[in-house]
Amino acid sequence: MTADGAPGTEHLLGALRCDPETPAPDLVAVDAADRLVLDEAAPLLDGAAPGTVVVIGDRYGAVTLGAVARFGLTGVRAHTDRLTGELALAENAARLGGADAFRSLPDLGPELVAGARVVLLLLPRSLDALGEVAGLVARHADPAVVVVAGGREKHMSRTMNEVLARHFQDVRASRGRQKARVLHAAAPRRAGDAPAWPATARHDDLGLTVRAHGAAFAGARVDIGTRFLVEHLADAVPGARAAVDLGCGTGVLASALAAARPGVEVVATDESAAAVASARGTVEANGLADRVRVQRARGTAGIPDASADLVLLNPPFHVGAAVHDGVARGLFAEAARVLRPGGELWCVWNSGLGYRPALQAAVGPTRQVARNPKFTITASVRA
Repeated sequence: MTADGAPGTEHLLGALRCDPETPAPDLVAVDAADRLVLDEAAPLLDGAAPGTVVVIGDRYGAVTLGAVARFGLTGVRAHTDRLTGELALAENAARLGGADAFRSLPDLGPELVAGARVVLLLLPRSLDALGEVAGLVARHADPAVVVVAGGREKHMSRTMNEVLARHFQDVRASRGRQKARVLHAAAPRRAGDAPAWPATARHDDLGLTVRAHGAAFAGARVDIGTRFLVEHLADAVPGARAAVDLGCGTGVLASALAAARPGVEVVATDESAAAVASARGTVEANGLADRVRVQRARGTAGIPDASADLVLLNPPFHVGAAVHDGVARGLFAEAARVLRPGGELWCVWNSGLGYRPALQAAVGPTRQVARNPKFTITASVRA
């Protein structure tokens, strides 16, 4: 189907679902930015050769499936950092068609963009994440590649233009529509320098080296909540032999625990591809790959019931851009499933969120371990 098939495409977009996303207020499967990216890219997509189109950051499949339906594309490569988004794309494609026209690649690497002539990008909020994507495309895509990057204006800044301009000679902005806007980037600067990612930082006070990709929360720094929990890890189930770092981010908690306790085996899990790549880098940098296994998963998927003595958790409090506690509450239940009776969930959380009743309901008796002006650490015992 070519560009004149837009009405049929709109029907498809209207049928998209967010499943298996955690429900949140104002959550939608397609928004103005998705539609504007498709419209702005139309001259490039109409007649695009198989295998030359890449979609990065599609939340639930609107851009990937919209482009496939509207322009009859094949061989599309797609990458979504969150596993939830990747699963939503697959489920929507299975229901609505188009599953044979694309493939999802979990790694943000050269294979994703090699030979690409058109890259459709849903702008990440992190400038580091944007820089990593832009650098990857500039180095490995076709020299004639054009990037069409869209987002909601409230989440965009002029600095995004500057980040793209470090990697592309031509950067321009579209006119806004329905509070969305698109940035076009072309003529890649093929710098000879080695990629800047993952970033690496040594934290002598923790005895750890941290590696981080652009989309990883806190980067190569150690966020203050995680640091607070690390300070109290010595008291967390001292006899634990099997532990889980749930929502592991860059792998700081898993690495700190494994480094301090040679007898413990840790599974570190996160749904973010950037987090998993970062955590693997952190684990390897600290010589802990023999005792810390990092996996990309939603929650504790793939971990057997009642198999862990200790779960560590610094829960996120966003669904996309919205502040929402549904993700954290879901993770409390995930922790309860994998804990053995008597095992403990050690959780650090912003004190204003008041998670203690939810922890007690989902896991079991909960006590306060420590509190500072911003954060609370609790230990919940699996009944």
